Amino acid sequence: MTTPQIRRLWLRLGQVAGLTVMAILGIIDVRYGMLQLSLDGLVLSLVRVGLAVATVRVWLPEHPQNSRRLPSLALLLAAASIAVTVATLTAGFGLTGVWGLAETCGLLASIYVVARRGAPRSSVAAVLALGLAGILLPLRGAADDTYVIAALLVALGVAGATAGGAYLRFLDRGREQVLVTMRAEQRAEFARELHDFIAHHVTGIVVQAQGARFIAEQDPQRVILALEQIEQAGAETMNSMRRMVGVLRDPHAAPDAPLTPLAGLTELNPLLAGFNGSGAPVAHLHVDGDLDGIPVEVSTTAYRVVMEALTNIRRHAAGARSVDVQIFRDPESLFVRVTDDGATPRAAGPRRQHRYGLMGLTERVHALGGRFSAGPGAVGGWVVDAALPLDHEAAR
Repeated sequence: MTTPQIRRLWLRLGQVAGLTVMAILGIIDVRYGMLQLSLDGLVLSLVRVGLAVATVRVWLPEHPQNSRRLPSLALLLAAASIAVTVATLTAGFGLTGVWGLAETCGLLASIYVVARRGAPRSSVAAVLALGLAGILLPLRGAADDTYVIAALLVALGVAGATAGGAYLRFLDRGREQVLVTMRAEQRAEFARELHDFIAHHVTGIVVQAQGARFIAEQDPQRVILALEQIEQAGAETMNSMRRMVGVLRDPHAAPDAPLTPLAGLTELNPLLAGFNGSGAPVAHLHVDGDLDGIPVEVSTTAYRVVMEALTNIRRHAAGARSVDVQIFRDPESLFVRVTDDGATPRAAGPRRQHRYGLMGLTERVHALGGRFSAGPGAVGGWVVDAALPLDHEAAR
């Protein structure tokens, strides 16, 4: 049985229990009216039972959150209850003892439901009106000190029902906010994964296809090699897409399951080899420090920084001939720098784009407590810098 089914089952059981209690209290009210041996007592008991039945229309249905109709029904119920109380006192045929146990229970249940489900603004007036109706109820059958005691007991019930409904409403709102935040984070993660891998492979395919068109007549053998690389990049793109779709469609997948392979620093050499196989510019890797024992999240983020930088070089670094990828580790941080010798005016290119890749990298690096920057170099080209703390929990 699923969670929604269990929740609905408990709701139905609660409704049945509430109706059972209301029925028992209603029988007590009618029986007590019959014991008064007067027509007025019996009529008043039936009226009180009718009002108790009317409360069922307020608290029994499963109202949607922030319902506007619910406070309106509650205000009508409160007005009817107060009118009967006033009519009882005006006519002078109030009873002693029981004043409407079923109606009291129904009003308290209505207050709870309105406080939890009603539209915020109108619910305040509805709860106050229902509370007033409940506190005035003992006037129908009690007087003097007895009324004061009874009214205090009802007031405590009103306060408890209001607090209970408001508290659960607060919890529901908190859960909704958490859900909205989680969905926003998931959408951002999906966008980053799509851009990091799909855009990288597609960019390689486009560049290789453009190069193959120019060398087709000069060196057919290189065209075959380019086509093989295009085929490989296309297959990797399809695998990434299938993996992502599989995670999104599988309801039993772990919430933190990776959408794309968790490539890290050990995969930098194949990454640069693939980049260099597509033609100029040529990338060189420089490593300073031991890369063993680096946390997985730091290693994968560093890999994404290099991959995005190489993708942007392919797309925007006009005239670039050389790319330097530098990895440096000290006891506390891992530093990544990617530079090229392309034309400096290329800075205007990414700014005309949406720059989703740089946005995604900034989010990834900041999530680890690191620093990220990308911009024109002092002597030309483009520089991408990232500083990643090895203990990102302490960095936070």
